[in-house]
Amino acid sequence: MPTGYQIQNQSATYYLTFQVVYWIDLFTRKSYRDIIIDSLRYCQKEKGLEIFAWVIMSNHVHIVPRSAKGDLSGTVRDFKKYTSKKIIEEIEKSPESRKVWMLRLFAHAAKRQNKKGDFQVWTHENHAVELFSNKFIQQKVEYLHNNPVRAGIVDSPEKYLYSSAVSYADMDGLLEILPIILEWKTVR
Repeated sequence: MPTGYQIQNQSATYYLTFQVVYWIDLFTRKSYRDIIIDSLRYCQKEKGLEIFAWVIMSNHVHIVPRSAKGDLSGTVRDFKKYTSKKIIEEIEKSPESRKVWMLRLFAHAAKRQNKKGDFQVWTHENHAVELFSNKFIQQKVEYLHNNPVRAGIVDSPEKYLYSSAVSYADMDGLLEILPIILEWKTVR
């Protein structure tokens, strides 16, 4: 069911949230986070995805992207479809202690949505918010980077490896980003 948070301008910069169904803490495992990183790299290289900021939390991903090819919706669709498939494959083949529980919930989500496939990993909503001013961009990037601090995972954003805050602190991050000039603020 659409909520109004949709990608209208396919070439604009957006703040997006990809949420795991039922808020399942999927990304507590490195192997699942790596699927996200590898897929984002592929989208950058092959689909023209430009990433300004990102973070992977335990049950959701925030990203500030733009499509150089003017097809952000298509890239997001392909990203979510591919990562869903790879995550399910990883759950099925790995010694995942939560395997039965997670697969049951992913199957339930698919049935609930009358989805064609057997499993649904991501919710349909991306909570797409178009970023239209420097102040608004600053606000969203700060929120995104400080998410691990607010969650009590780290005491400063740049200490969290699965975030672009590392790159903004002039260290080598996991993904190439297009940096935005920001005033650095850490929330405590």
